[in-house]
Amino acid sequence: MDSESPQPGTVARLALETPEPTAIGHGFISGLISALCGVTGLGVVLAVRYPQFFGFAELRELRSMAYLPVFIHVALVASFLLGTLSAWLRTNKTLALVGITFTLAASLLGGSQVAVAHDDGRPAWLGVDFFVLNLLLYSGVFVPLERWFALRADQPVFRRQWPIDLIYFFLNSLLIEVLSLLTVKPVAILFDPVRIDAVGLLPLVVQVPALLLAADFTQYWVHRAFHASRWLWPFHAIHHSIEQMDWLAGSRLHLVDVIVTRGLTYVPIFVLGFSERALMVYVFIVAVQATFIHANVKWAFKPLQRIVVTPAFHHWHHSAEPQSIDKNFAVHTPAWDLLFGTYYLPGRWPEAYGLAHHRDVPARWSSQFVYPFRKRPPLRVEAATGSARQASDSSLRSR
Repeated sequence: MDSESPQPGTVARLALETPEPTAIGHGFISGLISALCGVTGLGVVLAVRYPQFFGFAELRELRSMAYLPVFIHVALVASFLLGTLSAWLRTNKTLALVGITFTLAASLLGGSQVAVAHDDGRPAWLGVDFFVLNLLLYSGVFVPLERWFALRADQPVFRRQWPIDLIYFFLNSLLIEVLSLLTVKPVAILFDPVRIDAVGLLPLVVQVPALLLAADFTQYWVHRAFHASRWLWPFHAIHHSIEQMDWLAGSRLHLVDVIVTRGLTYVPIFVLGFSERALMVYVFIVAVQATFIHANVKWAFKPLQRIVVTPAFHHWHHSAEPQSIDKNFAVHTPAWDLLFGTYYLPGRWPEAYGLAHHRDVPARWSSQFVYPFRKRPPLRVEAATGSARQASDSSLRSR
């Protein structure tokens, strides 16, 4: 790798942000892979040993495959060896410590020899294996893309506020069964009498585009309502407090925002009776696209900008520049923004992201969770460009 190790007398330190080099040979990459492998190994061991608590129901078959012990063994050995290497090369021992600690915890729980527990088929509340799979796939794809095709090449992998977005990513993946219970189940119960099954008989190539349009139309108006409502905006302001865009930034969503948006978006999908296969394709598309449009990539896709939502389109939705506020609400196609007058895409990228003025969203996850429930001053009516508009003394609509 590289011979540069900490100088004698250098004090070891723990921090996610570090001034040390991150190029090959300085222990950063080995530490990152060690941490990733350690988290993966422990997550899989927990899901295999305690599926009733940590196993996502849809991944049941993966947990029983014959190659899984080999996978766990390779992950844990790689985590320990690379963590040791990183600890020797770097003054900052955080990544190494994470990888080695998680590896030891997984080993104490059985490691690659962990016994596959009986799975009674009931959904678990926590999908640890779903989180691990998401983390491996997303980081394995998007981290290299953001290094090779970066819009802002000076933005590090561990940017400022990266830890809080990882918490959101962790919780949104971990609570997959809970979120399904709070969104899909109520819709199925309330709207079952008006469900139409004919749409599900159409070919998949017809269903998927139709599903995307129907879901995006609904999500457009739900998203717009979160911006327009004094009561809903504080929940969505958490998402708009992002000041550096990358693949992980899209995970920063308040639980209420997630439940309301997913629940209402699922209504037309259920009522129109789209097939389960079409729904599975849609879930895959929306997961990938929602991540990609937040990514720190420089691709503008100019020929497609008025057809498909691109990173450039959505980056402007997160822009702190005044002219872009309340623009670009769609997730899949800009058609709805073009139709309803909220399309905005100049021939450049935003200069800054986040809330435009009153940046009072706290930095800690626990504080962000209670932030929307704080008591706020009443609205007052102001004159603006010849018409009346509502505004609060705390500038809830300034973002």
